[in-house]
Amino acid sequence: MEKIIILIVLITGVIAIAQLVRVYELTYKLKNRGEHEIPNRDNNLNAKLMLGFMMFQFFGFIYLMLKYGWTGRGEPASIQGVETDWLLNVNFVIIIAVFFITNFLLFFFSYKYVRKPGVKATYYSHNNKLEMIWTIVPAVVLAVIIILGLKSWSELTADASKKAEKVELFAYQFAWIARYGGEDNTLGKFDYKLTNGSNELALMTESTIDTSLQEMGKSIENVELKLKRINFDYLASEYRGLMATSDYKSEVDALVTDLSSSDFNLVDVEEKLNHLYAKYSGGHGHGEEGHGDGHVKVALNEPNAETRSIIGDLEKELSTKERLYRSLVQMKQNHNSDFDKHALNDIIQKDTLYLCKDREYEFSFRAKDVIHSAYFPHFRAQMNVVPGMPTRFKFTPILTTQEMRESKKDEKFNFVLMCNKICGGAHYKMKMIVVVYPEDQYNAWMNSKKSATFKDQYFPAKEEEETVSK
Repeated sequence: MEKIIILIVLITGVIAIAQLVRVYELTYKLKNRGEHEIPNRDNNLNAKLMLGFMMFQFFGFIYLMLKYGWTGRGEPASIQGVETDWLLNVNFVIIIAVFFITNFLLFFFSYKYVRKPGVKATYYSHNNKLEMIWTIVPAVVLAVIIILGLKSWSELTADASKKAEKVELFAYQFAWIARYGGEDNTLGKFDYKLTNGSNELALMTESTIDTSLQEMGKSIENVELKLKRINFDYLASEYRGLMATSDYKSEVDALVTDLSSSDFNLVDVEEKLNHLYAKYSGGHGHGEEGHGDGHVKVALNEPNAETRSIIGDLEKELSTKERLYRSLVQMKQNHNSDFDKHALNDIIQKDTLYLCKDREYEFSFRAKDVIHSAYFPHFRAQMNVVPGMPTRFKFTPILTTQEMRESKKDEKFNFVLMCNKICGGAHYKMKMIVVVYPEDQYNAWMNSKKSATFKDQYFPAKEEEETVSK
């Protein structure tokens, strides 16, 4: 049947092209001529073709609906999805009705009111009744759709019940991480400033704060060392230039070599270099203050543009890191140790999201880098995932994965969570399998994950660390 439809479409396309060519020819012939000179045969043919095209698209539309279903969406797998599908069906009915009515009027009128010899078209300047109809009716329909949509959206994003299981979905390029509330069903607090290699979810505990303080302190030291180094290189280069032809150049080189391999103080460096320059200037009569071993203040050239740019960037970086460090210190001072237990028993799950049939879930969302979109097509739920702006919704699965496989007669079927925002080059593979278990299987899985908590994964016991090291 599909091949027949394709053949009909091709034939229709050829006919359409032929008619366009014919229209062009007629237009060219009628240039500077009156419309009454168009042959009635061509008018009647075009009218019949318009009517035929109407019948073709109507029958094609009906055939596709009968073959692929009412909407092609399949069975909803959540309570909220049933409500969403009802709303979509209402919209679909309205769209279909408008489609058939408008297209029927368009093509049938073209057939019925084809130009005929001796018949003059009636002219209507306006019709108040008709204008009111096509203004008020669409406005009322749109208002009803908007009200129903707001109601459905409010139910999806309303506060979940106290029994609802709390799950956080963390999005980053290009994957998802699920975090369950654990035994206390309470998600631990987080702060983006705690993000590091051992705490990618930025969970807030006393240990994670201390780790971030240590890492930030080392980072600040590294930037300070870079600043010292570039200033040291600048001073050394200037003094080497000043004493390039003197006997003291070798002493400068030796001093620079010695200092460059150790932790140095820029003030001491400048003092020692000034001391050598004083000896040099005193011996040659070029010093401004005294001779011999006295100190002089050398007028050095300003660093070049490239060096100034590097120094400026490093100073900005240092300032930013120092602010973050102060913020971490304040976070540690205000930290409540009671928060630790909520975060440490959170269950971290990658690759696959496991849910329980008939259990309400409250999902919260976070993004690490760019805007993503958490889309559960079979549960009819979607929410933008925005960096710095937590979002949420709830839904209750009503079909297990196995039940959906039996319904679809597809043993390879899986529910899926995907990103519905183009978030980068690998956006297409940002997916997560969703498995819905009956309650007994889900409880068994949850019991098996008691050793996959945040504490177990990121802060293993010392005995475990020693075992791993051996």
